[in-house]
Amino acid sequence: MQWHRTRTLSLDNARVRHTQWSIVLKSSLPFIAFVIITANSIRASETIVITDFEGTDYGTWKTTGTAFGKGPAQGKLGGQMPVEGFQGQGLVNSFLGGDDAVGTLTSPTFKIERKFITFLIGGGGWADETCMNLIVDGKVVRTAAGPNTISGGSERLEPAAWDVHEFAGREATLAIVDQRQGSWGHINVDQIVMTDDRGSVPIVVPPAPVARNVTRELTVEKKLLHFPVKTGAKPRVVTVSVDGKAVRRFDIELADDNAQWWAPLDVSEWAGKKLTIVADVLPVTSKALDSLRQSDTLLDAENLYRETLRSQLHFSPKRGWTNDPNGLVYYNGEYHLFYQHNPYGWNWGNMHWGHATSPDLVHWQEHSEALYPDEQGPMFSGSAVVDWNNTSGFGKDGKPPLVLIYTAAGNPTVQSIASSSDGRTFKKYAQNPVIKEISGGNRDPKVFWHEPTKQWVLVLYVETPGKQHTIHFFNSPNLRDWKLASVTKGGIDGDKYLFECPDFFELAVDGNLSRKKWVLTAANSQYAIGTFDGATFTPELSRLTDVRGIGFYAAQTFSDIPDHRRIQIGWSQAPSPGMSFNQLQTLPCELMLRTTPDGVRLRREPVKELVALRDGPDQASSLEKFRAELIELRAEIEPGQATKFEFNLRGAKIAYDPKTQEIIVNGHRAPAPLVNGKQKLTVFVDRTMFEVFASDGLTYVPIPFIPKPDDLSVSVNVQGGGDATKQFLQVYQLKSSWIEK
Repeated sequence: MQWHRTRTLSLDNARVRHTQWSIVLKSSLPFIAFVIITANSIRASETIVITDFEGTDYGTWKTTGTAFGKGPAQGKLGGQMPVEGFQGQGLVNSFLGGDDAVGTLTSPTFKIERKFITFLIGGGGWADETCMNLIVDGKVVRTAAGPNTISGGSERLEPAAWDVHEFAGREATLAIVDQRQGSWGHINVDQIVMTDDRGSVPIVVPPAPVARNVTRELTVEKKLLHFPVKTGAKPRVVTVSVDGKAVRRFDIELADDNAQWWAPLDVSEWAGKKLTIVADVLPVTSKALDSLRQSDTLLDAENLYRETLRSQLHFSPKRGWTNDPNGLVYYNGEYHLFYQHNPYGWNWGNMHWGHATSPDLVHWQEHSEALYPDEQGPMFSGSAVVDWNNTSGFGKDGKPPLVLIYTAAGNPTVQSIASSSDGRTFKKYAQNPVIKEISGGNRDPKVFWHEPTKQWVLVLYVETPGKQHTIHFFNSPNLRDWKLASVTKGGIDGDKYLFECPDFFELAVDGNLSRKKWVLTAANSQYAIGTFDGATFTPELSRLTDVRGIGFYAAQTFSDIPDHRRIQIGWSQAPSPGMSFNQLQTLPCELMLRTTPDGVRLRREPVKELVALRDGPDQASSLEKFRAELIELRAEIEPGQATKFEFNLRGAKIAYDPKTQEIIVNGHRAPAPLVNGKQKLTVFVDRTMFEVFASDGLTYVPIPFIPKPDDLSVSVNVQGGGDATKQFLQVYQLKSSWIEK
């Protein structure tokens, strides 16, 4: 005979306490058993569920404020990202009413009867503002918070545990706290259990003593104020004030001791004035604010642009994170590249508009931030135009203004504008926003002048209720006053056709200026081709793509280029681990429309200006001796009897299979049909990514890849017949776009 027992014991008064026993007989003899179950029958090794939040209300738990509502949530709440990692159907979720709601949720008193208390926790990580506390004798003896303090992140709940053996037999309460307003101002909790065996659940280390609102004052003597950063440290909120007014506010992973790198803040506009710098919470032993440094140049700049994982052919900022390219425009004889930028961290957050210019699309110079976050929120993506006729009235002395159109992603999320007469300094429009919130998911305005109807057109991504993705078209005579003209559907949730960051432009088909089509693209590289009358876009072909690689997103094209080329740059999600910068922009490519057997399609090729980076003649005839870090390869293949062509570039394998008509880049396969019986390839090799153009530009395969530093070789292999020497092949060593050799 064997005894088997499963047991659930809940201290949540809304649940039923019960114990179940089962008996398995291993004998055919008659058996009669009387089982009396008492509290003493419960073994000390069993777990005790304090609560699992599966009821319709909180039972005897007490609430204050509005953040926690009347009972457990059933997952995510309105306006929240998907919540994962909780058990069953219910959990504590203080996002009710958004991040600005506050409140507390306190348990009834219970006795600590096991060595550990385990739980699931997520949401904000703001010390004593978004946390769960264990209270014994009126004192907080243990505390835990979520993992998130900067924009982005995940709503996933993760397991954690407290070691509470020293409080055995004592009475305690739990207080779940949300006293934070703003970003990540909420807490998620579920499945609170007492146990003697925590398994692999990590113990929450008690936090070091902290001081709130640590302050330092200093007088501005130099152009830049440098903050010490340690990537992975707990982010802190820093506020910089002048004359009692907050002028900058950002999250930053401050280094409490030795800085891993230094994040610069341009303070030149307050020269001679006193700054007050406040960090919201710091360990009492932190030296972060004491170590602030001023200088006129970037600290630790002796190796700038020569860093181990600094891409040499692609633009990346000197410091910090970058993502979407914004406001690509030609103005005052320069190509302007604006981009999403976090100057104070290696990860996404603190969205500014960074700014760089180039005379040739190859060599870039970084400038001060163009747009800083303000009371309307962080600066999300958008576009830029030259207002040649000064319809906006922002021009001065007969010079047309450069106008930036951007999303201010606060609460509400709105569309705003800023202008410049010199291409370096930008003034936000005093009557912003120019388009009020349509939904919480309206963003990424693309603006252009429509000559046939003599008006401005603004193309806006709008996620409407019901998860419908749409593109809204607006018209304006002056860039300030906008009227909705039409709406184009872009798919439903799970079918994110035309999702985020729209771009819209007209191209000649096969170079025929009398036959033009409009192209509407999205962040995910899908596009549609059709007609446009100044108000309504009518798609003729849709759900197309030429991008078949990895980590390419949110591409935009330049406006106002004198030779009317349509040149695109995208965000390459190619990380640079261990560096003081992260992510980069792709090579600029010219877009064209070409007629194919499948219909009209986009094709792209790297801009002609990149030829300037070739360092010497073609080396294809001496590949066995060729060694280079930065490489351009061009090939034109007529397969004949060959079954496979393979190029090995610094350890990356790029193969073409004539039978399947596929290009294979490091195992990633993409369709690449022959064009007129030939396969035409172009490959650029950099330190953190490769860009492959196949099928004469009809297929584009960008791939993040970090080659081994000592592998500088290039080789070509042909399988199944044929002779590589009979194929057209060019191989060039390239110079850095940063450092002239």
